Amino acid sequence: MHNRSAAYSRTIPIDFKGFDKDRDDGSLIWRTMAVMISMTCANSEAVNGKIVFIGVEFGSNPAGPYLGNARMSTKKIIAICQSGGEFETKKDGSLSYHGGEAYALDVEEETLLSDFKKELAETFPCSVDGMVIKYFLPGNKRTLITISKDKDLKRMVNFYGDSDQVEVFVMTEEGAARNVSNMPASRSSRTTLSEAVVIPGAPDDVIQAGDPIDMYMPGETTPGHLLCGFNDDKHRRAATQWENTITGVDQRFCSFTEFREALHKYSIAHGFTYKYKKNDSHRVTVKCKAEGCPWRIYASRLATTQLICIKKMSTTHTCEGAAVKAGYRATRGWVGSIIKEKLKASPNYKPKDIASDIKREYGIQLNYSQAWRAKEIAREQLQGSYKEAYNQLPFFCENIMETNPGSVATFATKEDSSFHRLFVAFHASIAGFQQGCRPLLFLDSTPLNSKYQGTLLAATAADGDDGVFPVAFAVVDDETDDNWHWFLSELKSVVSTSRHITFVADFQRGLKESLREIFGGDCYHGYCLRYLAEKLNKDLKGQFSHEARRLMVQDFYAAAHAPKLEAFERCSENIKAISPEAYNWVIRSEPDHWANAFFGGARYNHMTSNFGELFYSWVSDANELPITQMIDVLRGKMMEMFYTRRVESNQWVTKLTPSAEEKLKSETSRVGSFQVLLSHGSTFEVRSDSVDVVDMDHWDCSCKGWQLTGLPCCHAIAVFDWLNRSAYDYCSKYYTAESYRLTYAESIHPVPNIERPLDSELSVPAIIVTPPPTKRPPGRPKMKQAESFDIIKRQLQCSKCKGLGHNKRKCREGKNDAIEGPDRLLLTGLTTEETQENA
Repeated sequence: MHNRSAAYSRTIPIDFKGFDKDRDDGSLIWRTMAVMISMTCANSEAVNGKIVFIGVEFGSNPAGPYLGNARMSTKKIIAICQSGGEFETKKDGSLSYHGGEAYALDVEEETLLSDFKKELAETFPCSVDGMVIKYFLPGNKRTLITISKDKDLKRMVNFYGDSDQVEVFVMTEEGAARNVSNMPASRSSRTTLSEAVVIPGAPDDVIQAGDPIDMYMPGETTPGHLLCGFNDDKHRRAATQWENTITGVDQRFCSFTEFREALHKYSIAHGFTYKYKKNDSHRVTVKCKAEGCPWRIYASRLATTQLICIKKMSTTHTCEGAAVKAGYRATRGWVGSIIKEKLKASPNYKPKDIASDIKREYGIQLNYSQAWRAKEIAREQLQGSYKEAYNQLPFFCENIMETNPGSVATFATKEDSSFHRLFVAFHASIAGFQQGCRPLLFLDSTPLNSKYQGTLLAATAADGDDGVFPVAFAVVDDETDDNWHWFLSELKSVVSTSRHITFVADFQRGLKESLREIFGGDCYHGYCLRYLAEKLNKDLKGQFSHEARRLMVQDFYAAAHAPKLEAFERCSENIKAISPEAYNWVIRSEPDHWANAFFGGARYNHMTSNFGELFYSWVSDANELPITQMIDVLRGKMMEMFYTRRVESNQWVTKLTPSAEEKLKSETSRVGSFQVLLSHGSTFEVRSDSVDVVDMDHWDCSCKGWQLTGLPCCHAIAVFDWLNRSAYDYCSKYYTAESYRLTYAESIHPVPNIERPLDSELSVPAIIVTPPPTKRPPGRPKMKQAESFDIIKRQLQCSKCKGLGHNKRKCREGKNDAIEGPDRLLLTGLTTEETQENA
């Protein structure tokens, strides 16, 4: 056996003749030799305390000041770590770094790269996995060297052995590729240490070349076999980023999945395709797909470990490689892994942009479908499994109720354990509605575009500043009468019925019957004017011109807002003058549920159910997330809104909320020279352009403005001025700043991301929840057409007979203009018998 000393008792043939230690260049050579010898002899013990050279003894030679004793003291330098800036190329070809931040860090020979990266990750916004570290060679501002392993970091310390500090540049992989692509004619090259530091006249065996160093050398060209198919500058990124994911024999991986991913990237960087000869859980053999090409690789499990090791590899290619279409190599999983980080930063990353970026950066053409599916894979990698999210619902609901006491979070499944519906109402929302909001709720729905689709049902209220206030919401598998009935039943359990609540909702979808059945006489149902107008426009389409339909819809809205019966009848007569059938439609549509002149509840002039647009915009931003994450995003948005509005309202100095103050001020400005006459008791007559009667005791005015809004009208304000009273005393309490603060007095608390306990840890068996059976169809989701009565497309009109739906060429002498039988009944909703009776 060889003893420890004998292992290093060899003579290294180096001739120092002709080197003058006193000259600057000689000093540089000795210093360089010292660095190289220290790398070769690091951690060794000398023979008899010395290392012997031909004609020179360690300690008596000119390199002594640089080599010291065999047992050298640990070298230590200060690394000035910079990040966030960019490289610029000067006229002489050298590089300079501008911008960003700097951080000083001590580095020693024994410092591990992993520890170095961890400390950098704590300072700069860069993860350890995606971190790229580079530095300049001493005296050379044109060459950037990549630190990819512990030996590289040690070499850097040795390169700067006689310096106090070294500049180190910290980048992400994307940032590194971008910086390099900005350098003129830059190419990635594999340069070994012996190529980087060349000592004139030194024999080849001075240094046993170790692992290669990645160097970015502007002005040099990568050998063609490394960039097969990537000789265009815009496609350089793949080669510079992945050309070394496979390094050769003895390279190890944690799993076959990791090995296959590395191999895939390697093939893209080097521009060739491959096929598996063997591919199982024990071994993988791969060869180049080109016929006759000798390139191949073999990897198998390392004995007694779980590691995968490359056992054999032939690195030579004789094929053209890139002759096979690059798109063949672009799997959805690969593209998903590429776009994952960008999707994390930009959730609305569009498939067309994905395809464009992949084409520009990697030279691979994707179609829309491939990019869309790749985005789905990347999203699932970032957000977790959609399927698992449903199974976490029981535990997630428990967490909501534990962290937000008084909240309600309940779900239901079908007989086959598939998801059916989920109801959520936070305690802060329940308390805020009861304490500070008007007894007014808007019911509406919005479709979800997640993997398993579904619909979100919501009940929103209006705070004192006319801001959206979410009260409760539910996710259901489909918008059905039964699901709406269930949602309203759950809503009643959390909302007090001590006040008569007014609901503004669609007249269809089974809401009419469900509201009457669940809330009975404790509520009023105001039909959503938007849905009514759309139905009217739809029923009139094909029978009247664009202009006629526009006028009828306009008169319909005016009739709905009319505060008095006379004004309602006047608007209705305008409709009747255009079409008696349309007039019958209006009369039969139950005006007592939508017209101010007849409605018994208090809508505070809110006529449509889509009041909660802010809340639905949150839903649209998060509706592609797994169900638990979507709910948590909505919770986070509500939590932030509650806090912001609570803080803002504490700064108010007015008695009313800002919007109410503006409305009151507007009404006050209209008073002018109104004449006030006392009628009897608390009743007054106010004369202006009209004559109106104000009842102070009942907060009533014949113009109905006071009752409809909850704020005094101009006629009432004229009476207040005449009596020298304050208008603030006659405003609804729901508009006061005090009520507004009560609305947001409670807080929504965070729900920590706690993992679902194992089944073995549960005292009772866990409830299994599987996804609903309906899945989103492949391809781009169909966009819902804008629901607005204002969007009325012009119809084709015949210039000959003036009929609709055809042109002059297809006209049949006016016969097309006739409306026969059932088509006519579409408008009125009458049966044939009823029509005959009316005639």
